[in-house]
Amino acid sequence: MLSKKLTIMNPSGLHLRPAGILSQTAMKFKSDTTIECGEKKITAKSVLNVMAAGIKCGTEITLICEGPDEEEALKTISEAIENGLGE
Repeated sequence: MLSKKLTIMNPSGLHLRPAGILSQTAMKFKSDTTIECGEKKITAKSVLNVMAAGIKCGTEITLICEGPDEEEALKTISEAIENGLGE
């Protein structure tokens, strides 16, 4: 299991478009990907769960990847978040 703390930089938070990109990126990997935001634990592969979490700009999250390709998953998903998820 690998984890990394990240800050959401999208001006509108994780609304439909960035949540969709995040989920699509997570689905490329076999590893389970979880986002911890405060007390919430969100499955990153579910766009509805990511959107429902209501993660706003400036929120610190912990990205957790666990599985056979966890290193590559953590690196790729982290980079996508750091680059603004297409925004």
